[in-house]
Parts: sequence; C-alpha cells; structure tokens
Amino acid sequence: MTPWEDTADLLGRVEVFSELERAELEQVAHVAVPRTFERGEVIFREGDSGDTCYIVRSGSVSIRREHSDGRTVALAELRAGAMFGELALFRGETRSATAEALEPTALVAVLGRDMQRVVASSPAMALKMLAAMAERVQRTNERLAQHSFQTVAGRVAGALLGQVMARQDEGSAGRHDVLVQATQAEIAQLAGTSRESASRFLATLEREQVVALSRGKVTVHEPERLRDFIH
Repeated sequence: MTPWEDTADLLGRVEVFSELERAELEQVAHVAVPRTFERGEVIFREGDSGDTCYIVRSGSVSIRREHSDGRTVALAELRAGAMFGELALFRGETRSATAEALEPTALVAVLGRDMQRVVASSPAMALKMLAAMAERVQRTNERLAQHSFQTVAGRVAGALLGQVMARQDEGSAGRHDVLVQATQAEIAQLAGTSRESASRFLATLEREQVVALSRGKVTVHEPERLRDFIH
C-alpha cells in the first residue's frame, strides 16, 4: 500500500470525509502532508492565525483554552482518527485553542488552499463535507449544553470514562484494570473543574475501589461503574 493510499484509508474514517467516494478520498490524500510532534510540542497556540487542519494518525493531542482568570481548561484529548482545526479547510482562522502533543504523535496535515483547490473541481464533494461538518457542530453544541448542567462528579467520571474508551478503541485495554496515563490535574482540565474538586472525587472513587490512584496515572478497576456517577 502506498503512503497516499494509507492516508486515504485514514481520511475515510474521519467524520468530515466519511461520505466521500474512494476517488475523492484519494484526491485529498494526494495533498495531505505527514507531520510528527514529540511529547509536549505545541502544534499551534490559541490566537495564532491558521490555514491548516490536522488528522491524528497515531499518538494523542490535547486541545485546551486559557480563561481570562488564568485557568487552563482542557477541551478534549484526541486520538487516532480525530480531526482538529477543520475551519481552516474553507477559510483562514484565528486558532480558538492550543493544541499540544501528549506523546510522540503522527498527524496528517491538509492546507486550506490545497483543499479548496480540490473541492473547486467537485462541488458535490464540498456539499458532502459541509453537511458532515454541520452535524459535527450540532453534536458539539449538544455536548456543551449537557456538560454545563453536569455535576463535578459527573464531569470527572465522564472524562475518565472517555479516556478508558479511547484505550479500548485502540485495543490496549480490556473491561477491567484500564491504565489511564494522566495526572489528576490533567483529568481536572479535561473535566473543566479545579484540581482540588477533581482530587476529592477521585479519592471517593478510590475508597469505593472503582479506581486506584498513583503518581501520574489512574487504574480504573471497573469502568462501567463510572457511568453511575454521570448525571
């Protein structure tokens, strides 16, 4: 399999490109560029101008925002098949968040002007992509609305469960004793709460033997029990 055929396979698993025909995926793959980042390396910063979107091939990327009160809030942790910075496909944008590699990470980069040149030759392709992006925005808004009404316990449990599911999708975890490589501060950021509040709830989970806490990691003994706290 050639590199661009492999990239076309990856693009086909990404929501925004999922309705494209194979030939259309290959057109996009031909303008995609591989990029690699080491742990802790910033891909772009909040406030930067941007003209490139990215798809995660391997590794993981943290998306975070800085609040006016100085707090940093993690919005998401993205893994293989996830896309970010997609607004740059159709227009230049000011980055609304900072993206940072959490581990050695391989990305596929698509420059906005290259994508625009591809879709200019196929309006049908543009319509498929715009429909998928509209659905993506709608789901994001629904998640944000739900998140705003959740308790701290629900947000922390949800953040932990999201990490567990990501590892299960990668085939690196079973139904029990799933290792999540994250500090309590990082989990608090993903949950959009303070470290102190997250730590108190994690201690509760440990007392109930749902998790075991250690430096820089959390072992989730019973992932399904986390759902009991999401409300």
